[in-house]
Amino acid sequence: MNRFCKYIICTVALVISGYTGYNQNLRDMLNDAAKKKGINLPTTNSGSLSNTEVVNGLKQALQVGTQNSAKKLSAVNGYFGNQLIKIAMPPEAQKVEQALRDIGMGSKVDQAVLSMNRAAEDAATKAVPIFVNAITNMSIQDGMSILKGDNNAATNFLRSKTYAALTVAFAPEIKKSLDKVNATKYWGDVFNAYDRIPFVEKVNPDLTSYVTDKALNGLFISIAQEEANIRSNPNARVTDLLKKVFGNM
Repeated sequence: MNRFCKYIICTVALVISGYTGYNQNLRDMLNDAAKKKGINLPTTNSGSLSNTEVVNGLKQALQVGTQNSAKKLSAVNGYFGNQLIKIAMPPEAQKVEQALRDIGMGSKVDQAVLSMNRAAEDAATKAVPIFVNAITNMSIQDGMSILKGDNNAATNFLRSKTYAALTVAFAPEIKKSLDKVNATKYWGDVFNAYDRIPFVEKVNPDLTSYVTDKALNGLFISIAQEEANIRSNPNARVTDLLKKVFGNM
């Protein structure tokens, strides 16, 4: 058998082995033909993965990532102690912050900022059921796209599928949390104090909407970090299925 024919058989074998949805009968037929010609076919680990295993592995990765993120962010200083996602005063209110600090009332601003972050920490775990619903409905096509995507492909999928629902569901929880940690009071104190300054332009952004948006953005940043960790760190793959799926990437 000439070298070109051997090359063709080996190439076809690699293509079939690398496709997670390949037909096993076709693979077996190719093996038999190759053996008769004395050819040892190349093998790949990814060929042992079914589409179902891939999708289930990705679902597990997202479940682990969302649960870990929610747990971290719901702890004290989960938001406030993380400079990457800490919630600061909104841009339109920064002139309020500066004006109050200039007249020695920075403590009121500090209380408002701390309370916004405490509200986000308090509400963080409320997002998990919404995530679980989106994860459960992941399709095979979604799964294959995620598997071959960037390190944050699963996070981007989750964001596209859940952000609108999270905003609707999360806002009331944020509102409750803002009231619970006295953020509403501190916010009111800040703007009441600012409004007493002569000749200033009045401004008072929607606190609930702002904190909801920042809290969700921080949550997805944390989930992206968890996803990247699972993809790159074998020790983060806490189930056999995660080890199998991500070990074959």
